[in-house]
Amino acid sequence: MEDKREEWGSKLGFILAAVGSAVGLGNIWRFPYVAYANGGGAFLIPYFVAIFTAGIPLLILEYGMGHKYKGSTPLAIARGKKSWEWLGWWPTISAFIILIYYSMILSWSTNYLGLSFSKGWGSDTNTFFHNNFLNLSNSPLELGGIVWYILLGIAFVWIVNWFICYKGIKGGIEKANKILLPMLVVIMIIIAVRSVNLEGAIKGLNTLFTPDWSMVMEPKVWIAAYGQVFFSLSLAMGIMITYSSYLPKKTDINNSAFMTAFANCGFEFLSAIAVFAILGYMATAQGVSVSEVVSSGVGLAFVVFPQVFTTMGSIGTLLGTLFFLCLIFAGITSSVSLTQAVAAPFQDKFGWSRNKVVTTICLIGFLISTLFATGAGLYLLDIIDNFINNYGIVVVGLLEVILIGWIITPEKIRVHTNGVSYFSIGKWWDVVVKYVTPSILIFMLVQSLLTEIKTPYGGYNLSELLLYGWSVIAFGIITALILSKKPWKDKQIEDYISE
Repeated sequence: MEDKREEWGSKLGFILAAVGSAVGLGNIWRFPYVAYANGGGAFLIPYFVAIFTAGIPLLILEYGMGHKYKGSTPLAIARGKKSWEWLGWWPTISAFIILIYYSMILSWSTNYLGLSFSKGWGSDTNTFFHNNFLNLSNSPLELGGIVWYILLGIAFVWIVNWFICYKGIKGGIEKANKILLPMLVVIMIIIAVRSVNLEGAIKGLNTLFTPDWSMVMEPKVWIAAYGQVFFSLSLAMGIMITYSSYLPKKTDINNSAFMTAFANCGFEFLSAIAVFAILGYMATAQGVSVSEVVSSGVGLAFVVFPQVFTTMGSIGTLLGTLFFLCLIFAGITSSVSLTQAVAAPFQDKFGWSRNKVVTTICLIGFLISTLFATGAGLYLLDIIDNFINNYGIVVVGLLEVILIGWIITPEKIRVHTNGVSYFSIGKWWDVVVKYVTPSILIFMLVQSLLTEIKTPYGGYNLSELLLYGWSVIAFGIITALILSKKPWKDKQIEDYISE
């Protein structure tokens, strides 16, 4: 079994794939807003503390687990501690659910790429997006009809995912990232360079980077910093453990973790400069302050930016086309990593071929994705994404550090990564994994739960949150427990685990 495992063609291929997974839509539409809303330039202090006390230590932990135990997330965890195998299946199920709604956002981006050539969203971009484009229903419980062009876009995304993952680690994922990631960075540099030369761009950049030091002492700012680092590095989703399991025996794990974190960080800054330069231009053109045009997430990408591109003439057409290309490339590198994180555990556990697993995942994923092509798609995305991020991923991350910190012991992983790396990490890493990261994640979790109890998320009814939120979390846990009870197909694996 060990000899048959696929491997990356080069260390660069692995780094590009890991960075491609980390660099996603959140870097482009989430980070700029989070930084702005949490003290601007002052936010960089908690942000960098979070990178060094959670981001890099957790990357080393996940790379070390995958490399040491040579398996996808459930297999690596089972080899570390058999009774905890279910903890490897939970993020696998979460990754599959994320993949399903990610395909909808990528479908929107693909459709908007087509619209960008003629600025087909018109002058009222808000009404166009919600009413004309999404055909948004009145509530999450009212699905409405299927929006066919969104469904076609979803089908296209699943075909791309299937094609890249079907080709394997070296021939598919590595090759795709070697093309897509450099293109993504080049496009974002072009957008940033053009944006900072727009009239009023400096107004936007000043708004972003002017530090509000009073906010540094606020707990919510630190929670936001840790949340951003955690989510943007693809931690606790099963991706990094799975990816590192395909590394050759002699690989510099520690250095790879630093490179992945800093490359992701650099792209976030580049995106923030581009986004706020454009928002500064928009504010100047409308004669309002930047705070009046700032937005995040879906609203920024599909309402605010199209409005800006409309006012820019031919430059707007170019920037609009590049921006939606950027979203598509960032989304595909992430969705491919999610597909692999879901496929690998089933290959390991049941001995199925890559082609069979990838095809099955993409077919089932597409069928479930049709729900998101209905009029209620945006509501489903909003609720499920909130619960997966705030509870699914944070709890998995917390349990991971408890498992390594208190049961397997950090020293085991540290000795392994130091043994294959150019530079060694010291005992500070053990302290971070045992005490610092779990304390922060518990604090984040308690805050999320308290907020949820005080004011149910997004103003939705309890029944809607139970149906699409809590039930998704319960489904992940129950499915994980069931899968962990199934026997491993390969006798060698079973023997290795039971030792």
